[in-house]
Amino acid sequence: MTDSTAAAAPPKHDRFTSYIHTLCQDNRTRAELRRGLGLPVERCNYMHRYLVPWLHQHDDVSYPDTRRAYYGVASLIAARPRVARQTEPIDTSATSWYLRPNLGSALGDAVRGDVMKAGTAESALHLMSRQSSDAVHRTLPSLTRQLLSGGIAVDWSVLLKDLSWWTQDRDAIATRWLDQYFRRSTPAGVPDNTTDLPKENER
Repeated sequence: MTDSTAAAAPPKHDRFTSYIHTLCQDNRTRAELRRGLGLPVERCNYMHRYLVPWLHQHDDVSYPDTRRAYYGVASLIAARPRVARQTEPIDTSATSWYLRPNLGSALGDAVRGDVMKAGTAESALHLMSRQSSDAVHRTLPSLTRQLLSGGIAVDWSVLLKDLSWWTQDRDAIATRWLDQYFRRSTPAGVPDNTTDLPKENER
């Protein structure tokens, strides 16, 4: 493979999400992938036939969180509401990885678009920042469904990478989510509720 070909090749996470989107064009396949929603890999028997060959060729999934992330994101894509399935996925693969929208960005967009209340979105982020990988996977189905139903896009490739590293790098990932959330959800300038500080904080 030439250097130019390697540079042009999409990251493995983008290749995977494209693969899952293609699989989901078949109703039966989509239904079988959806059956793993929120479940650990050990209970996703209907997904193995689709994911094991791809993962064997493209990634090392010996680390449990990595494999769980692939299965989790595949089931989330398969479980998209009809309105989201009718929308062509946004291609962000040409954007620098850390500039691509993460889950915090999506929640910030949801607040700005009145899809979700600010308190609900922020509470969800703070809760996940303290949770294990397993608990986060159980939270995501209802959260992403609310986002997608409201027309808010989710960058599945970024979510896949973040979930793969959650146990090892949770604090850094949660910080990026919160950073992007406040960048997206808060209008420019200092929020109004910071101008009237309690007297004990004015000392």
